[in-house]
Order: sequence, then structure tokens, then C-alpha cells
Amino acid sequence: MIHNNYFQLLGLVILSVIVTTSCEREVSDDAALATYPTNGQIFTDAPVGLTDEFFISFDPAGGANVNGFGTDDSEAYQGTTSIKIDVPDPNDPDGGFIGGIFRDRGEGRNLTGYDALTFWAKGSTTAVIEAGFGSDFIDDTYRATTDIQLSTGWKKYIIPIPDPSKLVQERGMFTFAAGTQSTNGLGYAIWIDEIKFENLGTVAQPRPRIENGDNSFAQTFTGGNLQVEGLTQTFSTTQGDVTTNVTPNYFEFSSSDASVATVSELGKVDVVGSGTAEITATLGGEEAAGSLVVESLGDFFSAPAPTRDPQSVISLFSNAYQDRPVDFFNGFYAPFQTTTSSDFTIQGDDVLYYLNFNFVGIEFNRGVSTINASLATHLHFDIFIPVDPPVNTGLRIDLVDFGADDSFAGGDDTVISQGFTSGFVSGEWISIDFNITGLNPRTNLGQIILADFAGRTPPSEFYVDNIYFYREDGGNINPE
Repeated sequence: MIHNNYFQLLGLVILSVIVTTSCEREVSDDAALATYPTNGQIFTDAPVGLTDEFFISFDPAGGANVNGFGTDDSEAYQGTTSIKIDVPDPNDPDGGFIGGIFRDRGEGRNLTGYDALTFWAKGSTTAVIEAGFGSDFIDDTYRATTDIQLSTGWKKYIIPIPDPSKLVQERGMFTFAAGTQSTNGLGYAIWIDEIKFENLGTVAQPRPRIENGDNSFAQTFTGGNLQVEGLTQTFSTTQGDVTTNVTPNYFEFSSSDASVATVSELGKVDVVGSGTAEITATLGGEEAAGSLVVESLGDFFSAPAPTRDPQSVISLFSNAYQDRPVDFFNGFYAPFQTTTSSDFTIQGDDVLYYLNFNFVGIEFNRGVSTINASLATHLHFDIFIPVDPPVNTGLRIDLVDFGADDSFAGGDDTVISQGFTSGFVSGEWISIDFNITGLNPRTNLGQIILADFAGRTPPSEFYVDNIYFYREDGGNINPE
């Protein structure tokens, strides 16, 4: 507090403090907003207020090509210069895609007075790329992106801001990512010009969504964690509807029963008790379509902790061991598979959850290496059935070796199968140990199938934990 010695009366002192404090607060708030420039220009013949790097690439370790970005003085929508991006083919040794960000060189910009990011672009061929803003490689707090369809002529693109009031101090001015998925692997060129934030006044009819607009359902236990997903915002524009994929920070989340489940500002759901709670959200005051209904069954009892020596185990899914890489635990094989997944984590224990079960595939052969388990004797599963299984139920496990060519259906694949029919009761963990010594040589294992056995109806839903190969005698499972 600043004392004014010239005031002799206490009443005047108090009045002065009140007035001074009020004025200081108003000036401070206005000054804070004024600290950040409101310039909406990003690129107009040259970068406007961006970092010296201008273009900051995605990580080359992730396959990003850093060599295809530049400017072109012979091609522009307006003025003399445009951005030119050469999209590499997938086998380019320097990286199979290109992308990155433009970042404000200062502390950020106040973009609350704008309703859209706009730019002009064209391609040497028609292609689909991702573009947006809000990515600064620091927090990416208000990232928003959408896929755009390029044409071979200059076209203006509009990407609405999901909620302009959030962008008080935004550093992520522009982001893009381009590959050859839409061009059958053929590289191409992109030109971009006149990138700016604008207040168009024609962006209307906000339609936010969570869970992709669906009323999703998840069954879990006390201590479980879930994430609200499928977050989008849609606006009508002069070019039709534009939908952006957005970060949770744009939304305000709420739970219908905080004694069952709470939800953070980032859409993380913590299950704290038994019962049912509905997670909903708003964006910019608009109620989002979709919801996540969480049913908590109360306390969860984890599968028995594995006790085998890690040197005798090759693990695919277990918190007790170091897991080998896996492509997926549910292949969603269309059109015949009905099995869905609702995997969950309870107090640090990851659990697979299969519902609507008819069969499911676990693969480790596409983007990861097959497994040499020539010294393994068994394949282990722990299974928990939460509801009463069908009478006379059963489950079959197939293990597939891809053979010397290390590829699916290469002509030398071999399979071993075994059916299991006993011990399938609800409410307790069941351990399955599948003797795989009849499959030889077990040097290129790449797939596990769970399915019905001999016409018996399998359980409609079950949890799975601790999937691993092991050597029964406890010896080293890894070949020399």
C-alpha cells in the first residue's frame, strides 16, 4: 500500500486507497492484454513476427523430412513470394513426410478479436494435408487442426477458431503436416500464401462434440482412469461446414456424480467410487454433443502378480515385465469381427477389456518384429469374466508362426491351437497356460487369435492381463 502523507483525515485515506486500488486493477488488466500484440498477419511475401527459424520441423527421428521447406519468388497468390513445400515420397531417406510449425517470436499474440485462420494454397496435384494452429512445441494448449483438400489452382481455406476467447496469448501461429497417403505414394509440391487470422463475421453455428458425438459407455472400477476422446468443433462457413480436431483445453468438462467419477480440465476421468456418472462438456458456452457414461463396479481385484524369473519370460502385456512391442491387441477384423475394446488402467495396472466377443486378433508382425520364442514352452493368459458366462462355454487360442519368410500367408505359416473349457466362472481370475512345444520352430511368431472352441459359445466379455511366453524350467528364454 502506498501512503499519502498529505491526507490528514482517516476517511479520506480510506477513500483514496479504495479508488487507487480499483484504478490500478483496471489498468493492470488492460496492460496485461495489451502486452500481447493483436497482429493477425503470419506470412505475406515474408514471415511476419515469427521466430528466426521461420519453419520449425517435426522431429526427424519420427520420420519428418526437414529439407523440403522454402519460399518461391516465381509463384504467389498475391505479391511476389509464396511458401513452397516439397512433399517427399514415403521411401525418401531423409524422411517420408514433411510438417512443422510457425511460432511467434515474442511471448504470443492476443487473437481474441479473430474468428478464423485463413490462407491461400494450391498443389501440383490434388492431395489431402493437415493444417491448423495452436501448436508451439511447448504446451500445444489450444491446438486445432483439420484436413484440407488441395486443388491445382489457388483456393482460400478457412479454419475457424474453436473459441477465440481462449487465445489471449497464443504462440502457435500455423502448423501443417503432409504425406503421400492421398497420392498413392507420389511426392508433390504445395504452395501457401497470405496466411493470416481474420475476423470474417461469417463463421457461425458452433457444434462442439465429445466422444465424436456418441453417447459412449465404459465399465470400470474404483481407481480407474479414462480419457474423454473424440473432441471436435464444427462451424458453418462460406465454404461449408469445417470441423477441427481440438485439444481438451477448449472444453469445460463436468460429471453428473463426483462421488463416482471426477473429470479434470484436460478430460481425464478418475473413478473414485461405485455407481454411474455421466461426463459431459461445453465449449464456449455451447453444450457439446456426446457423452461418456462411466459405470464403476467398485473395487477391482488385480490378476495374480506373475512370479516367474524375467529371464524365462517374453512378455507381450504385463506390468510385471518389460513388454515386447505389439502392433495391436484388437485387429478389428472387418466385416466378421464383433469384438470391441474398452481397455482400462486401475491403480497403475493396465487391463485389456474385450466386449461383444466373437474372436479377436493380437498381432506383432506389421510395424514391429516377429518374436523368436524357440525356447519357450508355454503361452500364458490371465482372464477375468465379470458376468456369468454361457453354459458349457469355451475358448480357443491359436498361435501363428509366419515361417522363414517372416510374412503373413507366405506359404510357410504354421499354427498350433488348443481349446479350453474348464474353470470359466465369473468373478475371479482364471490362469490359462497353453503348451506350445508342438509348434516348431517358433522362431517367427506373429499372431495370436482368441475365438470360440468346437461350437461352444465363448464369454461375451472378459478382461485379460499378463500375456507372456515362458520357459517352464525357468532357464533363459532368449536364444544365444
